[in-house]
Amino acid sequence: MKKRANRRSEMDEALCCCEYINRQGERSHVAACCCDCEDLDEVCDRWMKLQPQAQGSLDRLSAVLSDRVRVPWLWGGARRLELSVVPPLVLLPALLRLAALHFLLGVAVLTALPVLVLWYYYVTHRKKGRTLFFLSLALFSLAYMYFLFVSEVLPRGGVSPVQLAVVTGGVVLTVAAMLHTKRDPGLVRRARPPHSTVTYAAARYHTDPAFQGPVGREEVLLGPEGEQSAREDWCLACGLARPPRAGHCRICGVCVQRLDHHCVWINSCVGQANHCSFLLTLLLFLLTSLYGIGLVLRSVCPGQNVLLALLYCPGVYSQYSDALCFTCAWYCSMVTAGLLHLLLVQLVHVSLNVTEREVRLAARHGAPGDTTNYSRGLRDNWAEFMTMHLKAPAPTLDAV
Repeated sequence: MKKRANRRSEMDEALCCCEYINRQGERSHVAACCCDCEDLDEVCDRWMKLQPQAQGSLDRLSAVLSDRVRVPWLWGGARRLELSVVPPLVLLPALLRLAALHFLLGVAVLTALPVLVLWYYYVTHRKKGRTLFFLSLALFSLAYMYFLFVSEVLPRGGVSPVQLAVVTGGVVLTVAAMLHTKRDPGLVRRARPPHSTVTYAAARYHTDPAFQGPVGREEVLLGPEGEQSAREDWCLACGLARPPRAGHCRICGVCVQRLDHHCVWINSCVGQANHCSFLLTLLLFLLTSLYGIGLVLRSVCPGQNVLLALLYCPGVYSQYSDALCFTCAWYCSMVTAGLLHLLLVQLVHVSLNVTEREVRLAARHGAPGDTTNYSRGLRDNWAEFMTMHLKAPAPTLDAV
């Protein structure tokens, strides 16, 4: 009892900037990040002996590292640093500067970079885990390209103050639109209005067994208009009835109104409340990127057509600064092409009043063409899309 009291008193003391509470609930210090790490010792020992790793050992090691890698903080102790944020900050500048050394290195790096990104997306998507890697890559790519534009292209003298203001404004508006998109995708809220209940003798297939009574009976609430909530799509994970077109995101662990998809680039879902701002973010990024690529190519390859300069720019690798700008222009072009494809797909879906989730479900059930249940014509579909974020989210009912 005395030891527990002493431990509780130690935990209640204010943490200094380098202290934190680890995942075992113990007080620790950032300087002790390599102490008492049995998981790391086990992994390294098996690796040195050329033995296969034990099941779950790498996951435990990742959990230990993510818990111990901290940044000193003045208020509330050391803060955890998400490890997935670090690789883009280190690899992107290194790979782009490596690609600027030679033409063949540029081809190899610009070919391997999207392959690595797609491989990491496949790994994280298969595990249904959240990661800040793609959000970090998106924001740092935007910031690093702007930094190179200011430090390498602007001193050449071919950019006017108006053009600089346009690029700067585009970057600022893109980041602002992205942050607005991340705020709220339109979560399904739970409500419990004072209505009567109806008892059914047999449980239906989509109800949660946890809500069933001891004799196999269940009770559901009657909605405000007398409609039974059990007729809606029931979510076992959230324990609530979803309204039409809502879906459950297994990565975020929430139900979202009119769920379109989970976007790894913003680390959030795209739903009823932020779908418009998501398209606005894509549009702003594409316009800013295309305009910036044009300015860079005019500066590096003067006198040539902008479209042809990407394919043929003689003498660009004679100076490292020109090669770096040319490599970054190619990197931006690849990212722009991918996001342009995403924007075109989104525009088609909006015109048909269908979500990406509904398209995937229809293809999974063997009816890829059966996605026009909600279409009311091109004009009405776009009118509904532009105003759906203004609608208050309808609260759903939960079982009792």
